[in-house]
Amino acid sequence: MDLIADIIIVLLVTAGIVFTIVTVIGILRLPDVYTRAHAASKSATLGVMSLLLGIFLHFWWNEGHFSIQLLLGIAFLFITSPIGGHLMTRAAYMSGVEPTKLTIGDDLKEAVIEHRKESNKNTPDDK
Repeated sequence: MDLIADIIIVLLVTAGIVFTIVTVIGILRLPDVYTRAHAASKSATLGVMSLLLGIFLHFWWNEGHFSIQLLLGIAFLFITSPIGGHLMTRAAYMSGVEPTKLTIGDDLKEAVIEHRKESNKNTPDDK
């Protein structure tokens, strides 16, 4: 059982390191804020979660210590990191940050224009 546990732990830690390296490469190489935020929020979440899960399993299986703090950290990271990335990219979009020229479609543009038209209808005129 110890060999299987160690193999699982090593695989999780290795996966965490690989995802973290992919995050760094994505942040450095991708062309605009939207793709960089995607790399940072998705692959960094998987990388850190894999590392924390590997650490959790190491302490539980090898040391006999069950850490609820690590489980809460994994859950908190799983919930907050993708939401934070989404909110940052939404704020960048609403602030007028242009995507790269390689971007093919803009599905949010029509919804934003429609929302602004409705907002302008509902505001009283200051004449």
